[in-house]
Amino acid sequence: MKSENNYERIVQNSKKFQHSQKNEMQKRITDLLQQLTNGIHERDQIMAVSLLGAIAGHNTFLFGPPGTAKSLISRRLACAFENPQYFEYLMNRFSTPEEVFGPVSIKALKEDRYIRKIEGYLPTADFAFLDEIWKSSPAILNNLLTIINEHIFKNGDERFNVPLKALIAASNEIPPENQGLEALYDRFIIRLLVPPIEQEENFNRLLDSKPSSDKPEISENLRISYHELTKWREQLHKVKLSTDTLLIIKYIRENLAAQFDKLGVYVSDRRWQRAAVLLKASAFCNGREETNHSDVALLKYCLWTTPENRESVEQIVMNAIKSCGFDTVIDLSEIDREKESLDKEINKELYYSEDIYDTVEIHGKKYFPVQAVFKNAHNSHASYDKKYEIYVPYSKFRSKEKFYPIDSTGNEIQEIECEFDGQGCCKLEFKVRNNYWGEPQYNPLKFKPNILFHKGDKKSDVNERLIHSLTQSISDIRKQLIDTQKQVEKKYEKYQQYLQSPFVVQADIDIAVSGILDQIDKLNLRIKDCERLESLCH
Repeated sequence: MKSENNYERIVQNSKKFQHSQKNEMQKRITDLLQQLTNGIHERDQIMAVSLLGAIAGHNTFLFGPPGTAKSLISRRLACAFENPQYFEYLMNRFSTPEEVFGPVSIKALKEDRYIRKIEGYLPTADFAFLDEIWKSSPAILNNLLTIINEHIFKNGDERFNVPLKALIAASNEIPPENQGLEALYDRFIIRLLVPPIEQEENFNRLLDSKPSSDKPEISENLRISYHELTKWREQLHKVKLSTDTLLIIKYIRENLAAQFDKLGVYVSDRRWQRAAVLLKASAFCNGREETNHSDVALLKYCLWTTPENRESVEQIVMNAIKSCGFDTVIDLSEIDREKESLDKEINKELYYSEDIYDTVEIHGKKYFPVQAVFKNAHNSHASYDKKYEIYVPYSKFRSKEKFYPIDSTGNEIQEIECEFDGQGCCKLEFKVRNNYWGEPQYNPLKFKPNILFHKGDKKSDVNERLIHSLTQSISDIRKQLIDTQKQVEKKYEKYQQYLQSPFVVQADIDIAVSGILDQIDKLNLRIKDCERLESLCH
């Protein structure tokens, strides 16, 4: 017994140690981002996602007009790492490969070898920033694609691994169509809008401050070493995509496919795979072993293709996060179908779906039986009344046309004219065919069909076994829903603290939380609806 207690204590201490390590990882990233963004305004989120991309080994495309600190973001990002070799270049249509990959060695040419002097240029850089990338020549972009794809640069007869950790490109436009740039554009997994400063307070601070330094002070204990980076990139692949994440991605894919004609957004399998790595990196940096809703919000930076569809894609991503909630063991759509089917069966078998009238059947047709007594208009004595046992056709109930009733043998009584008013009342008039001899006139009658059972009244002759079967079916569904609601509520209680992330804005986290709360509310409404159906059976 004592050894078991010792074992439990060891396990608990181990879990506490692991949890503290996870918290330290998130805190380190948060503190690092605070120092990277110190003194710049409205660029926290852009810096955070760019840093995450660098950790995941992804390239970032910054989309925005000139003068919005895109190059500053790139320079500062490199400072997050120890002793970075940094390369930066502003592209134009006259740019040559020598300016990006290094000049050709004259000495080597004399020896009949074509070799570039690459030191200090892109092939030897850990981090690089290429501004106005789409203005460059095909010769540069083709070499760039090889470097991004294979992390290899061919220099003469030699091929060597490029140390590039992350490439940031920038432009105020996307690549033009039909220029063969789609493959290169697809390699920029992260695409971030960098607009001018929007808030007046921040703009005024910008005007009143000195130019921001492109080399902020970063604490040595926060800088990421290349050894750490290599280790992190191996470890993040152990992070699992949660069932919630996969469900949300399924919704996003379905919506993108449904709106393809409108938005024209195509996401390659490669892009989905790289985007998944970004989500895993986010979970890893937050000390988690599984992705969650806040990580999936990062997909809004990965899936848009043009400025025109960016906001729509973002809306699709966030709507999917809100509508999915938690993945549950039961298929709620199937539950809803079963419940709707039971609802219809209960109302059909146990309740009258329409008013049931007092009718009789003559020659296979339904009629309202009427004891018609027409009063003499000039003499109130009963002996002067006209009395008939007539039958009014049920088929004329909803019409406004005039017709004749029948007698018990099925023959029309043509001296009586009938007409329904559309409100359920029937006017009966006794028509005098020949009034030459002064036959008296008779007052018209009004007849309203007698309702035996109103719509919604419960039937009295229902089979008890059927009632029990329907009740049991509804009870089973209600139990499943209650168990699911408890499961979701329990998961939510522990889940909230894990949604916080330095890479995701609070507004996106709030959307995820509201989606889970909506899911709980909808489960509660389904449970109450089951209770309603159970009460109908009793």
